[in-house]
Amino acid sequence: MKFTKMQGLGNDYVYVNCLKETVIHPSEMAIRVSDRHFGIGADGLILIRPSVKADFEMEMYNADGSRGEMCGNGIRCVAKYVYDYGLTDKTRISVDTLGGVKELELTVEEGEVKLVKVDMGKPVLEPPRIPIVTEADAVINQPIQVNGLEYRMTGVSMGNPHAVVFLEDIKSLDIEKTGPLFEHHVCFPKRINTEFVRVVDRHTVEMRVWERGSGETLACGTGACAVTVACVLNGLTEEEITVKLLGGDLQIQWDRENDTVYMTGPAEIVFEGNWEE
Repeated sequence: MKFTKMQGLGNDYVYVNCLKETVIHPSEMAIRVSDRHFGIGADGLILIRPSVKADFEMEMYNADGSRGEMCGNGIRCVAKYVYDYGLTDKTRISVDTLGGVKELELTVEEGEVKLVKVDMGKPVLEPPRIPIVTEADAVINQPIQVNGLEYRMTGVSMGNPHAVVFLEDIKSLDIEKTGPLFEHHVCFPKRINTEFVRVVDRHTVEMRVWERGSGETLACGTGACAVTVACVLNGLTEEEITVKLLGGDLQIQWDRENDTVYMTGPAEIVFEGNWEE
């Protein structure tokens, strides 16, 4: 099986062109290739498939083999893959995901994609659709008890579920302990991605993320989008901000007039190889 290792801000995945290759058991394959000691090493596996709804389909699996609805960093890499490897010559493409069809705008320099702007669609705030178990109409700055401590969270879905938690200090956070407690909390029937956020100013925030099924990663594109929506809902920032992640920066805008979130960031090829069974 030919594969390409790619990353967006350090959020790395193994990509397979399923227009040419066949992956019979993708969930099992995701676990094997993601292992950083005995496999290729990645946050998961992404299969690029043909689509009847869009130009391409992105089929995503987390490192634990679970299926993911959507990945912002991953979809930017899909855009770079299909353009750089000659599967398309268009600089505006559509990609079908479990989180819906996404529209992407590619910035090309010297024949290679350098930046990708993604129309991430409308944020979902209704708790049953995220899903979050609550009687409230929306989860905005709502208290949650985790390991005997009270946090306050804002719930947003960007095609996958997110709980955004604002803290004064995220550097000293024991995310390896706290992240799983959020992920498997009874409030989240499909588990949750949790973003721990420090607001720097009206235009800048810092973020760490515990991704459902993968643990702490260097970046999460849908998470950065959810954070921006949560910041605006809580009156903490403007609608267009820089989200600083461990792997780098993303530019996120929530166009409230059209209720659409846009994400702009890089994508890079790390290496190519062959996986032998």
